[in-house]
Amino acid sequence: MTTTTLAVLVPLLPFLGAAAGLLLGRTAPGFVRPLAVLPTLAALALAAVVAVRQGGDQVMNAATELTPTGSVPIELALHIDGFAALVAVLVGFVAICVQIYSTGYLRDDPRYPSYAALVSLFTSAMLLVVYSGDLVVLLVGWEIMGICSYFLVGHYWETPEARAASLKAFLVTKLGDVPFLIGLFALATDAGSFRIATVLDTVAHGGLDHPTLIALLLLAGVAGKSAQFPLHTWLPDAMAGPTPVSALIHAATMVTAGVYFTARLLPVFEASQAAMVVLAVMAAVTMLGSGLAALAQDDIKRVLAYSTIGQLGYMTGALAVGDRGAAVFHLLSHGAFKALLFLAAGVIIHAAGTNSLAAMSRMQDLRARVPDAYWTMTVALLALAAIPPFSGFFSKESVLGAAEHVATGHTEHAPGAAGWITLFAGLFTALLTAAYATRLWLLAFYGRGAEAPDHGRQPLPMTVVLWVLAAPSLALGAFAYRLLPDWFDGRDLTPTLTTSVVGTGVALIGGIITYAAWRHTSALAIRAPLGAVAAHPGGAAQVEAEAIASHTPVYGDIAYAPDPADPGRLLLGPLHRHAAGGFHLDALYTAVFVRPVQAGATLVRFLDREVVEAYVRGAGTLPRWLGTAVRRTQTGNLQTYVSALLAGTVILAVAAVLVATGA
Repeated sequence: MTTTTLAVLVPLLPFLGAAAGLLLGRTAPGFVRPLAVLPTLAALALAAVVAVRQGGDQVMNAATELTPTGSVPIELALHIDGFAALVAVLVGFVAICVQIYSTGYLRDDPRYPSYAALVSLFTSAMLLVVYSGDLVVLLVGWEIMGICSYFLVGHYWETPEARAASLKAFLVTKLGDVPFLIGLFALATDAGSFRIATVLDTVAHGGLDHPTLIALLLLAGVAGKSAQFPLHTWLPDAMAGPTPVSALIHAATMVTAGVYFTARLLPVFEASQAAMVVLAVMAAVTMLGSGLAALAQDDIKRVLAYSTIGQLGYMTGALAVGDRGAAVFHLLSHGAFKALLFLAAGVIIHAAGTNSLAAMSRMQDLRARVPDAYWTMTVALLALAAIPPFSGFFSKESVLGAAEHVATGHTEHAPGAAGWITLFAGLFTALLTAAYATRLWLLAFYGRGAEAPDHGRQPLPMTVVLWVLAAPSLALGAFAYRLLPDWFDGRDLTPTLTTSVVGTGVALIGGIITYAAWRHTSALAIRAPLGAVAAHPGGAAQVEAEAIASHTPVYGDIAYAPDPADPGRLLLGPLHRHAAGGFHLDALYTAVFVRPVQAGATLVRFLDREVVEAYVRGAGTLPRWLGTAVRRTQTGNLQTYVSALLAGTVILAVAAVLVATGA
């Protein structure tokens, strides 16, 4: 079987599994789990075969025209280089881990069949984006992921949070997709084709007439899909969905699609120096803002969500300095440890028995309750904090090294300003990342919150997946930079001394300061015996309710002050309240966009009802009155008709006499 045929089957198999799962979910529930796991597993195997056959230094292009469309044809095309081959393997690997994990996590969920089918469709759409050689076909996969995220984030549609989060995710990403679509058509118009290979050839020969405008339009879609400032606000709220969905969205699909698209079309962005600076500023603001926000969150999944936004900022920063190899390297490394972080968080939530107990301030000494999650999450957090020799160190160092290279003027692919912006923002974000990673580890596994009921051991599939993901989280970085340089445009990914020492140093400083703050706040935690519970008018239940409402964890006969050992409050100080609310961007957007739109809609509704409909109603009122008058004359009484006839005759006679007399 040819490599082209295998590549076509990679996105097709999960799609067929999704279709079969939807059709057989109710009639043959026993086939649901095999249909969720086996097609995705087969797609992973085929993606690995394609990667081995393709190699890192070759590009495979194949195309067939779908239908005649005029001057700019739309083709079913494949464009597979080293980046595409590796990212497809990542997507398949994370997807199969999520599907296997979900068989345990959602084993009692009545809507598991539709969930599993949507995850398969999600996977198929991302694989289509990865392999596609035509921008319109890529857009199809791009939009399918959007609608899948809407349904999966809203899986628990009984809760208002899930309904609001799914709608917000859909609308915010669509807000970016509108200029993105315009940018794609503008790009195809300048290039004369939607084929990615043709577009890149046109850019290489200076054929773009409006490079800055096109790049900025495309960046709007990238910001929405990859949750970059200012369209990142949907991602933390999307944590209302099932935890495995969060792992899939954050690690291998959806949010990585924007970064991958930019990497694929990086020459288009490099054609505009202004666009590269804008990309660097967007990455810097995203990294710094998300790092501060993550340090103030109490919900464990929201910490990880802001962490994803920040790590995507690193990838975007690498693209801003013209190094797509570093960007995709970090994308691969991040995919492994971020999937592990979310799935380990799912084990913690599963142990608590409900998704609502993800608040770290209410967790108590969980390391003994969930040892598998404790050890594997420790590995993932070390990778996230970029501590050597874990995978995150090598990939994040490649980003910082590329930024230093540009900042010191060793390349002409990107402006020096983009290098300095990315370098300084990346170093400070490394400190923040280590700080919130340490805080999460301490509060989740050494916390002093309320002890949740013990729901027993986790299902075996969940535990096995954690250890499977721990391996690449530990070793992928070292393996990739040594053995796969040809897959990253031949770039040398060896860590440089300066940024390695500085980056690791600031990360260690962030972790040490956070640990010291945690010890300090632990020592000062106010312990108030609940001996006066009996005297409280509402009793113990009311005391606990008030404590929870005021974020005061309660367990046993001890009540702690709000977030008793939370180092985030001490480190952020007065900034904590603003960071916890995402710096009030949602409130700003509500005031600037939502309320004016609602006011405009109210005005339009008023004009439609009170003005337009008034004219419509008036136009029908007069004929209705005339009809009513005529209808009343039709009484059916013969005497009335004869009397009217005689009266009419008399009137006519009088009129005739008057006319004759006048004549």
